[in-house]
Amino acid sequence: MVKKHRAFLKWAGGKYGLCDVINKLLPKGDRLIEPFVGAGSVFLNSNYEHYLLNDINQDLINLYNIIKEKPQQFITDAAKYFTPEYNQEKVYYQLRAEFNASSDSYFRSLIFLYMNRHGYNGLCRYNKSGGYNVPFGRYVRPYFPENEMLFFAEKAKKATFICNGYRETFAHAKSGDVIYCDPPYVPLSKTASFTSYVGNGFGLDEQADLANIAEEVTTEKNISVVISNHDTIWTRKIYEHADKQKTIQVARTISQKASKRTKVAELLVLYK
Repeated sequence: MVKKHRAFLKWAGGKYGLCDVINKLLPKGDRLIEPFVGAGSVFLNSNYEHYLLNDINQDLINLYNIIKEKPQQFITDAAKYFTPEYNQEKVYYQLRAEFNASSDSYFRSLIFLYMNRHGYNGLCRYNKSGGYNVPFGRYVRPYFPENEMLFFAEKAKKATFICNGYRETFAHAKSGDVIYCDPPYVPLSKTASFTSYVGNGFGLDEQADLANIAEEVTTEKNISVVISNHDTIWTRKIYEHADKQKTIQVARTISQKASKRTKVAELLVLYK
């Protein structure tokens, strides 16, 4: 039994629970490209020689590059924020304000990790002017993910991290590459809009464009693309030209009330 590795970040829509299913669908290849890497669970639990990992969130990519380059220093510096004196509402909001005012990528990376673990429900959210606005989470003892960061740093030796749009990321793909896309999901209802993690939303036009580019790239080059999303009438329509479709039931973890954390259907599609 291969040990599964958790991401060091809490992440709404993280793929830790789906890694086994996704891996079975991912074809073999030289390099895995992820245009929406998020917390990186698929990267951490797959086995490719090389990775090109992209996210539109600059704070996330800066954090990944820093942990790749100097994991021990970062872990030492980050540990001090995981003490009782920092687990206070007033301190959290003070650090959040300092983070929003700072352009120092190392400081921002430290506080990004701190807010990820001390903020509400592992959300990552910014307001329209680019300010991080997730409220304090009120956890008794937030977990410091030292071992997870060390594993990430080791695996990151195989990875290049970039901050681009999804189309720019697709443009890097070469014959023999495999692409896994985990875009912000299509909302299940008009009120369920956890889609805008980074100030600029990923709307229905982008969803359809992503399906189009998956078709284009697999037709033109020897590349396979796997996409995950909610299983809806609309997603089945935009992915109708995929070579394979698979539906699975997944436990919902983003809802505040445990009673509302029902299972929802997710769709995995393969273009090859």
